[in-house]
Amino acid sequence: MRIKLRTFDESIVSKLVAEGVNPFSARLYAARGVTNKAALETSLGQIIPPALLTNNSAMATLLADAIAQQKKLLVIGDYDADGATATAVAVKGLRAFGAYVDFLVPNRFEYGYGLTPEIVALAARQKPDVIITVDNGIASVEGVAAANALGIQVLITDHHLPGQITPQAACIINPNQHGCDFPSKHLAGVGVMFYGLLALRAELRTRGAFALTPEPNLTELLDLVALGTVADLVKLDDNNRILVEQGLRRIRAGACSLGIQALLRVSGRELAQVNAQDLGFYVGPRLNAAGRLDDMRLGIQCLLAENEAEAATTAQQLHTLNLQRRSIEADMQEGAQLSLDDIAVENQFSISIYQNDWHQGVIGILASRIKERHHRPVIAFADAGEGLLKGSGRSIAGLHLRDALDLLAKHQPDLILKFGGHAMAAGLTIKLADFEQFKHGFEAVVRSLINEADLASVLEVDGNLSPDVMTFETAQALENQVWGQGFAPPLFFDTFEVLSQRVLSEKHLKLTLKKDGATIDAIYFNHADMFEGPIFAAYQLQTNRYNGAQKVQLNLKFATCEKPIFTQ
Repeated sequence: MRIKLRTFDESIVSKLVAEGVNPFSARLYAARGVTNKAALETSLGQIIPPALLTNNSAMATLLADAIAQQKKLLVIGDYDADGATATAVAVKGLRAFGAYVDFLVPNRFEYGYGLTPEIVALAARQKPDVIITVDNGIASVEGVAAANALGIQVLITDHHLPGQITPQAACIINPNQHGCDFPSKHLAGVGVMFYGLLALRAELRTRGAFALTPEPNLTELLDLVALGTVADLVKLDDNNRILVEQGLRRIRAGACSLGIQALLRVSGRELAQVNAQDLGFYVGPRLNAAGRLDDMRLGIQCLLAENEAEAATTAQQLHTLNLQRRSIEADMQEGAQLSLDDIAVENQFSISIYQNDWHQGVIGILASRIKERHHRPVIAFADAGEGLLKGSGRSIAGLHLRDALDLLAKHQPDLILKFGGHAMAAGLTIKLADFEQFKHGFEAVVRSLINEADLASVLEVDGNLSPDVMTFETAQALENQVWGQGFAPPLFFDTFEVLSQRVLSEKHLKLTLKKDGATIDAIYFNHADMFEGPIFAAYQLQTNRYNGAQKVQLNLKFATCEKPIFTQ
């Protein structure tokens, strides 16, 4: 592990301070690319105007026409948290505008991802006039063609990268589609759908739809937008931070969906204290568990619940599924480690791994865990039946995973049957018989795109903290700020004397540390080995509320007794 100190421009810090930002926060913001206080604005009026999203006005016209004609709309979502929240936003929002709408989410094990011809055939049984995709569709060339052949209009809302061929849908809104110059390319699928609803409301205004009835308040959907945006790990640029902050405010005030309230309760989170990390680490995984092990319809039902009893029941079912997922994942990690022990991982640039008893719905998490441990691009495969393997990959900084798969597909056109994804995550299908060929081919492509320096794990930190700054108030202020992908939560680095340490629940280390004469509590999750002597530690400040007491503690992210290597 190498430690890298985040740098910042002192002139930017001075400018932020002059604009009213406190010096401590100004340094953190400047190190994350914030150059003026306006970038920290969180009012909803500061989001990028919906009309700037290419085709959004045309999409609004088509939706308004469909509502006016009482056409039957069918939302087809994805089976992850972004897809679930996007589906819920679409259904809630469109119904608020008077639409006749239902939803369908494909079971990942039967139908795979996206608007496939098989999903269109399934959807056709409900006789929809219009299919609206959320968080998918940009690569569904064959599925859109199948819908068109049945006379079903297709409207695509997506945020994934397009392929070379664009589906022949009636309309597409996607900030990443060819020719779209929307300033933010990082909207999650739920964010794209929310933008579609904003444009629809503007169109309905011009048609006088709200002359006699109250105008729907779309801010009531922002809790769902926040959850999906954080859970999908899209970059939290200025625009996304506003959406997340506004959603968090509604959650903290209790003005959010009953489903999210119930999911927070079963996660042991306090509504009034919830932050972005809570959505990512506690709520998102429970929602995702439905799509991973069962059917995401359960998750969407939780988000759409109209009474507390239904919300509580579905949230508890999701919590139980998540416990099952964690058990399955633990077994898979153990099996994966045994396999990796037999090979020299340090001599490889990538890891492709497969076991025939692995669960399709959990291989993405497994790939992520292996990537974190070995800091290499990882693709984990599970048996998909009929001689096929489904793979889920996670990458490291420096390697765009989807582009790497695209390059491999160009070199060996018959190797990858289908693939898609982002820079950091992707999914694919190959033949079982081709696994070894894929493993070697992927390794060769990765070696051509990155070098050994890219394989060194680097932890970026924000410098040291003096004991007088390690306060509950500082920790609370940091927790109330929106941090996440692309806007990393502050991580500090110091040397501590270990006064005491004990293991909790057989896997977490609870410590009392000392620095410059001051003592402070710390927790090191999923680390049970005791330290001998002083430690070098990277940590986050964290509030700890227990039995009515409020204290600050350090959440250790990395700790060692050996002096680490610092890098530029």
